[in-house]
Amino acid sequence: MKDSPRIAMLSVHTSPLDQPGTGDAGGMNVYITELSRALARRGAKVEIFTRATSSAQPPVVEAEDGVLVRHVVAGPFEGLDKNDLPGQLCAFTAGVLRAEARRDAGWYDVVHTHYWLSGQAGWLAADRWDVPLVNSMHTMARVKNAALAPGDAPEPLGRIIGEEQVVAEADALVASTPEEFKDLVDQYGADPAKVHVVPPGVDLDLFSPPAPGETKEALRAALGLPTTGRLVLFAGRVQPLKAPDVLVRALGVLADHDEPLPTLVVLGGASGRLTAVRELEALAFQMGVADHVIVRPPVPREELVRYYRAADVVAVPSHNESFGLVAAEAQASGTPVVAAAVGGLRTVVEDGVSGILVPDHNPWTWSRTLSDLMADDARRAELATGARRVSERYGWDATAEAMLSVYAQAAEVRAARPR
Repeated sequence: MKDSPRIAMLSVHTSPLDQPGTGDAGGMNVYITELSRALARRGAKVEIFTRATSSAQPPVVEAEDGVLVRHVVAGPFEGLDKNDLPGQLCAFTAGVLRAEARRDAGWYDVVHTHYWLSGQAGWLAADRWDVPLVNSMHTMARVKNAALAPGDAPEPLGRIIGEEQVVAEADALVASTPEEFKDLVDQYGADPAKVHVVPPGVDLDLFSPPAPGETKEALRAALGLPTTGRLVLFAGRVQPLKAPDVLVRALGVLADHDEPLPTLVVLGGASGRLTAVRELEALAFQMGVADHVIVRPPVPREELVRYYRAADVVAVPSHNESFGLVAAEAQASGTPVVAAAVGGLRTVVEDGVSGILVPDHNPWTWSRTLSDLMADDARRAELATGARRVSERYGWDATAEAMLSVYAQAAEVRAARPR
């Protein structure tokens, strides 16, 4: 592998240019963007291929020096759900291959794919160019199906088969946590020698604690939030998997027992069902806590950090998370996290040090955890100090260095393949 590799980064179903928290955009968007930037700082040339979702999108966008985003036309620009995209993989892959064909032969040194859909397209591209295929799965159907949210539909068999194929064909697989490593090996039969644990990073310069003298009251006033009482923040897509309903129901439990209610700020847009936000607001009304629930659309990361700092606690009640970027960003901002004890959250949140891990999704359990923490100023302050300390383990520069090593090892695996 060259010191300055040329990387084809594939992200079929979501663009790194999309606003996280809307549609299918989330932590994976941030992951791809920040990893690409960190790789470019080390001299790599990164080209990110993603499906065009508007005729107004230019074919190529220079995200920054060394990072290009290529919009590939594959199917209608609008109206396609993520579950419809397997039918567009041939068109997408053709667009990727054509882009490379316009260059001198052998322009890319590695194909790094994200999610199983991209893995399917990258499988063919890597074979065509005879370069290593590296895949980051981000989420896996078998893991998700084992921890379905109430009312959520299971992932189809076709996705499971597709994931198995990508796992078998990849020269290297990237897991965000030891838990994901174990899932790949135990549930998908991955060769342990090909699985590499590389934790995602956090922009520790952007996501940092409040400046000296910057109070939560002042931060909330600037954001138009209540300046008195306690504030719990949920940042993410409004969908069953992320479980914001658990927090609303927890507030309902507190109301039923005449206990003090914190303000719950939900910062996110609908994903899947277009009515998801209205349904959450209706639930708050039914629970009698509508006056304590504020729902706002997602915001750019430069504003998101202000919300993290303004909150007393950031809640992450997801039914599954391969890593949990919101938890990591919140901790870096000096705010303790209350998170479900699932997936990568068990690694990101150090229980009792940077936050609290909740063992289930029972609203009563969450109500007790939040109520106890809201009433204990000293405990929150202790966790806030630990939150920043724990977050300093994660930096994108370290992630990029580790990924370059993965690319080099994948190249060795590829070179050893029978031709």
